[in-house]
Amino acid sequence: MLMRYATHHMEEKIMKIERPFRGYCLLFAAVLCFTNASTCCAEQAKNPFDKTVRVAAHLEPAIPHSAQEKAARDKLATLKAKTGRAPNILIIVVDDMGWGDIGVNGGGVAVGAPTPHIDSLARGGLNLTSTYAQSTCTPTRAALMTGRFPARTGLTRPLMAGEQMKVNPWADEEPAAKLLSAAGYKTAISGKWHVGEPEGTRPHEVGYDEYLGILAVNSEITQAIDERLYPDLVLRPERLAALRKLVLPVVTAGEKGKPTRTVMEFKTIDQVGNSDQMFADYSVDFIKRSATEKKPFYLVHAFSKVHNDNYPATGYKGKSPAGFPYKDAIVEVDDIVGRLMKTLKETNQAENTLVFFTSDNGANEDTWPDGGYNPWRGGKGTTWEGGVRVPGIAYWPGMIAPRPASDGLFDLMDLFNTSLAIAGETNRVSDKRYIDGVDQSGFLLADEGESARQCVFMYSEKELTAVRWMEYKVHTKVYQSAGPMKNLDESVLSKAVWPWVYNLYMDPKEQRSTGHRYFEWGLTAVVSMLNDHAGTYAKYPMKSLGLELPK
Repeated sequence: MLMRYATHHMEEKIMKIERPFRGYCLLFAAVLCFTNASTCCAEQAKNPFDKTVRVAAHLEPAIPHSAQEKAARDKLATLKAKTGRAPNILIIVVDDMGWGDIGVNGGGVAVGAPTPHIDSLARGGLNLTSTYAQSTCTPTRAALMTGRFPARTGLTRPLMAGEQMKVNPWADEEPAAKLLSAAGYKTAISGKWHVGEPEGTRPHEVGYDEYLGILAVNSEITQAIDERLYPDLVLRPERLAALRKLVLPVVTAGEKGKPTRTVMEFKTIDQVGNSDQMFADYSVDFIKRSATEKKPFYLVHAFSKVHNDNYPATGYKGKSPAGFPYKDAIVEVDDIVGRLMKTLKETNQAENTLVFFTSDNGANEDTWPDGGYNPWRGGKGTTWEGGVRVPGIAYWPGMIAPRPASDGLFDLMDLFNTSLAIAGETNRVSDKRYIDGVDQSGFLLADEGESARQCVFMYSEKELTAVRWMEYKVHTKVYQSAGPMKNLDESVLSKAVWPWVYNLYMDPKEQRSTGHRYFEWGLTAVVSMLNDHAGTYAKYPMKSLGLELPK
């Protein structure tokens, strides 16, 4: 039992504490056991709060909902009989968009950047208000594609310019695109990649049929061009030459089995500003080609915006009511979403395409005013709600009935399982890897579907820091910042003396922890979940790519 293990070395000291406080100390000792060990020791009885069922050792346990699961299967079977082929999947990922940037979440017009097309998806489908990502971009993208925690893939932090990994993370991973390509899908990613630049780690080399975009991140391009923001680099030829040996500011493309080719080198700010229009052109063409070829497609459209540094595309300068470049970028993103939806309709594929709209992490407050909006505490780089809670919208005419927003838990890792379930290809998932995502097809497709996910675990690289369960958020390690909007640049991660617990319905900004006062009843259940989660690393250990930073 985890409690017994956790208190083995502390029992003598704890038993000297006054009796009313022993329970608290013993319980938190169990939490400390998890946060300082990657495995747990012994089995414990199933907690009565635990609603999940584990159907296989390599699959994350999920809450069974037999009726809605059957409803989803029936809907999919009827659709396939009508169309004659598997459904398409379009995942739209914005870079660094805040939960509150879109209108249906309280942003849009209210914060100076209307988002009518994105709002239309939410009103015509399902707005998932408790959608969670990892706290930074590379980990989220890896998790979304593999259904696995970054601690398992090794992609635990954003990759830096020209960084060489000691191990190719994709050598033993199978992203959804690879599995669906093998099943006859036409698969592609358009826009930002940022989960591997060296040969052997690029999209068309790890499972995608084709790709067009940037291998790194927007700021790595702009820092080599904008002398106003980066004069100490751009105006120093020797430094700039050294940077270009690490990373070239280029758009690249590739097809499976063929070498990567350079499509364009960024030389001006205007080229940077218009890059998402290029990626949109590619996605539109890909959707049209898929319709002509009558093949189901899996497309990840990954914006380079609204990650800093934002520059307006042609026709978008000052187009937002706010007039700032970030807000103009939001308006552009919304227009491109509308353009992708229009293409689906024009090619008669809207009713056969699941569309999921999201962001890779919360708003980056450190780059303000070139950053987004959260109504939550913290931002990108932390596991406060502002860092990990992101927009999540599922849209599928005729398959996802328009319904009120849901607060059911959804982790972006669930897109891996859900995509394969919708495609009817779950049998392709190997038991050699632990899958942390769960199938949410029933949640999305049943008219009154509920989430199959019991809790969301949150990490800082390889350290578990928090867990969301029902409306509760429990932190075992916390980010503390030196000042406002300093989540990445001036924060430290500290071990909590006692779990910091917040009821997100009553305290959504995570301002006042009341764990020992109002949540003693739930801590045992949370510890049990942490114990079970930690136990999965015994058979499916963490992977190291040599990305650990010096301590």
